[in-house]
Formats: sequence, C-alpha cells, structure tokens
Amino acid sequence: MRRVARRKKGEPTIALINIVFLMLIFFLVVGTLAQPLDGDLQLIETSDLEGREPPDALVLHADGRLSYRGEIQADVLMFLSGKGEDDLSQVRVIPDRNAEADALVEVSRALRAAGAQEVVIVTERALQ
Repeated sequence: MRRVARRKKGEPTIALINIVFLMLIFFLVVGTLAQPLDGDLQLIETSDLEGREPPDALVLHADGRLSYRGEIQADVLMFLSGKGEDDLSQVRVIPDRNAEADALVEVSRALRAAGAQEVVIVTERALQ
C-alpha cells in the first residue's frame, strides 16, 4: 500500500507583514528623531521675499566666462565698474551647473574683496 505524502502548509506571510507594519507605525509614533521646536517660536516665511530678476545678476558660465545682461565681462572689476555704492550691498551670481566650484569661489572672493557686502548664489530653486 502506497502512502500519499501530504503537503505541509507554509508560514502565513501576510501575518508577518502585518506585524512588521504595526511595529513600524508604533516606532514612528512613539520615537522622536529630533527635539521639537519651542511652541512660541515662529519661523520666517520666504514666499514673500523681494527677488531680483536674473538679468540683474552676474552669470558664471561653464567655461569660466563672466557675463552681465548678455555682455561678456573680462573680470569682476569690469562688472563692478558701472555699479554704485548701493548696488554693492548685495551682488547676485548665477553659476552654470557645470561651472567649476573653484571658479565660483574665486569670483565670490573677488566680489567681496572689491567691496560687495553680500554675495548671493542664485540656484534653480530660487528662480522658480
């Protein structure tokens, strides 16, 4: 007489998934990753900031060229020669994504050395 082998029932994976999911929710609710801010603290809003259009900024191209309002600038001093004292309070620089970081640092240093009080690097998010 031949015996028929019975198949063993496998572990129910749905139950294990549910337990892991519940543990995840539990630790997300109970654990804190960072200390909460003070309740009376109000953060600043940046949505209403006055922004300048990109043509009023010095553009640093990928090959290291500088341009301002479509005109090539030989160096930072040429760019600043037509600027007044009020224009030196904040100078905006728009670097190309492929521009060398060293070139951007050098332009920023030259602007600061020439009298710019603040150098602002304009990024893609700031233009949106």
